[in-house]
Amino acid sequence: TDTRAFTAAALSYLIQHSPKPSVITGAQHPIDLEDTDARVNLMDSLRFAASEKAHDVCVVFDGKIIAGTRAKKEHSKSYNAFASVNYPYLGMISDGRVLLYFEEPKEMGPVQFYHDMTASVGLVKLVPSMPADILDYVAGRCDAVIIEAFGVGGLPVYEHGSFFDVVHKWTREGKEFVMATQVAREGSNLAVYEVGKKVKEEAGVMEAYDMTLEAVLTKLMWILPQTKDAGQVKRLLGQCINRDILWTRK
Repeated sequence: TDTRAFTAAALSYLIQHSPKPSVITGAQHPIDLEDTDARVNLMDSLRFAASEKAHDVCVVFDGKIIAGTRAKKEHSKSYNAFASVNYPYLGMISDGRVLLYFEEPKEMGPVQFYHDMTASVGLVKLVPSMPADILDYVAGRCDAVIIEAFGVGGLPVYEHGSFFDVVHKWTREGKEFVMATQVAREGSNLAVYEVGKKVKEEAGVMEAYDMTLEAVLTKLMWILPQTKDAGQVKRLLGQCINRDILWTRK
């Protein structure tokens, strides 16, 4: 379960438009223990997978049905380990019955399978007084970097180095940057503060909006083997896949 959200998000990009469900589950306690949640989660997953209305990649855990791109592990020990972030639960399973809160039509067209993902995506989580050369180090070794910023997003200004200069330097070298937020819910909005507007307008930084970190990371890992063109990367990042993004701004 520790990497379950990454797995679900990655599969959402590798298997697209599938009329058949790919259901991911797990357990907080091993299946051979008396107090395990494994047996219940397994049975719930089978019930949901057998539903005629199930499709695409989903996580089933603790009676909850979560879109594969929206799952996030919020509890390290409790049975209710996973939540759906910035998107409603798709439904629930109770007393052996599947209840969908809303019905979404299955996408028409052939299922698409992808096989290539890159590991050349880095993540830098900003902390107060972090030196900018840390970002410089990561950007020099990755094709794309996600910056987990404070609040709605932006790059801080410190006396000992400019994050903006680092980003600007590497974007000219063809590296991609995506601004995300450390805040778990509601997403980024670089239009709010000057430190966000500047890095987006002048350095060409993209933003995660309401996508989870797990979705942004695996989406970039899926995009980069397909194209290195900045315009195409931006287009694909903003394209909604398996409910991963609700809104974007220009």
